Amino acid sequence: MKEQEKLLRFQTKLQYIFNDISLLKLALTHKSYAYDMNVQNSNKKYNERIEFLGDAILEHIISDMLYNCKPVLSEGEMTKKRASIVCETSLSSAMKRIEGQDYIYLGKCETTNNGKMKDAILADAFEAVLGAIYLDGGYELARDIVLRLLDKEIKLTLQGKNYNIDYKTSLQEKLQKHGTVKIEYLLIDEIGPEHDKTFKVELKFNGKKIGEGIGKSKKQAEQNAAKYAYETYKY
Repeated sequence: MKEQEKLLRFQTKLQYIFNDISLLKLALTHKSYAYDMNVQNSNKKYNERIEFLGDAILEHIISDMLYNCKPVLSEGEMTKKRASIVCETSLSSAMKRIEGQDYIYLGKCETTNNGKMKDAILADAFEAVLGAIYLDGGYELARDIVLRLLDKEIKLTLQGKNYNIDYKTSLQEKLQKHGTVKIEYLLIDEIGPEHDKTFKVELKFNGKKIGEGIGKSKKQAEQNAAKYAYETYKY
């Protein structure tokens, strides 16, 4: 399939037509592909920066939606439900429903390792595509598309059916029972080549180390560190 045809087909899946289709290409480009194309020295050529933007917009859209829910939700309830809706599993599922895995540009390494089905890659691509839509069409259009694409996840979450345990939120709630807390997730190591990194995170509670975690994304490493602390730290 030619590149232009590929991008046009994915626009149909999204039900959104880009004014600048290069933004969609950027959003769907994984760093492993950029590495293979010998542009690994410029993060403008793959989707990490636009994913960062999309992540922030996604949090805002879901927070706003939950704030306006009826019946009114408490801060704690909104925090838990937002975490469930924007979690890796949820975003990956939404991406698979529109067959997004077939449109991501991956390098040979990730293609060989079936990277197009990895939750972390799909979730990052979802956020990157959202960032691209926001830049191309503005906040209102981005919000409408997010609420449509995540409709299933939103409905299930509001019914009390979470996709997975958000250990970061669960740990924070437990620690806060003992008063004011300072929780820090510090990136302490990045292992492997640029296109296939593993991240190592250290978790500190009021300055004291209480856990470590590793993962193929920073988010996954943070969740694993929180899971370790949640299951082992004695309060």
